[in-house]
Amino acid sequence: MYNSFRRFCERLLRIPHDPTPPPGDHVSTRIFLAAPNYYKYLLCLWGLRAAVGFLVVIVAFVIPFSTLAYTFTKQGKEWAILLWLIPVVIMLLNILSSLFLLAVLRLTFEKRWYVVTDRSLRIREGVTTVREMTVNFANIQNISISQGPLQRVLKIADLRVDTAGGGGGSSQRKERSENLHTAWFRGIDNANEVRELIQQRLRRLKDSGLGDHEERIASPNFEFSAAMLAAIREVHIEAAALRQAVTGG
Repeated sequence: MYNSFRRFCERLLRIPHDPTPPPGDHVSTRIFLAAPNYYKYLLCLWGLRAAVGFLVVIVAFVIPFSTLAYTFTKQGKEWAILLWLIPVVIMLLNILSSLFLLAVLRLTFEKRWYVVTDRSLRIREGVTTVREMTVNFANIQNISISQGPLQRVLKIADLRVDTAGGGGGSSQRKERSENLHTAWFRGIDNANEVRELIQQRLRRLKDSGLGDHEERIASPNFEFSAAMLAAIREVHIEAAALRQAVTGG
């Protein structure tokens, strides 16, 4: 039944196929998925929201309408049966919506991808709204791991990758900027391994001279090759000769 629902959602929501690897050597491509315990974590959150939703429905609709229906039923009102149907219908709708969200939750868990190459990473998540983010290693500024109490119990964590351009400003602008410049590996059980992999490839990228151009020029440890020095000397000699020809000096 779930597989039928999955195929229906994929057609209805036009969920894209598996993501292609980001820029880099495809031989070095590593694919990471959310841990099975992350689904249990999502189930806990779903159960909490469902319980709160049922409580709100019972307090706001079921109890008032049931009380009103009971009162009119005692008075012999024949149409009072319609009042009994209202809380029943509301409860059924609430149950159906919760089950639908549960099925979508499973699909969201399965459609979460983390792809890492030797030069960049790509993250795709979401079903109703698909969010795909590609980050070049040259733009990475910070890598951190966060883990809440429930995540510690389930032995999972979130890996956060911050990129350049976060900026400051108001809280609303800051939140939007964080979404655009922050990549999350959510619910993984090997956060330290993924962080170490990214850091190793980031160091390798910078050592090979393929990092940010401005960083390399500004770096005090940057060394010119012999060929580059020879080319600079030739340019200097030609510039000096051209200036002498123009000035006649």
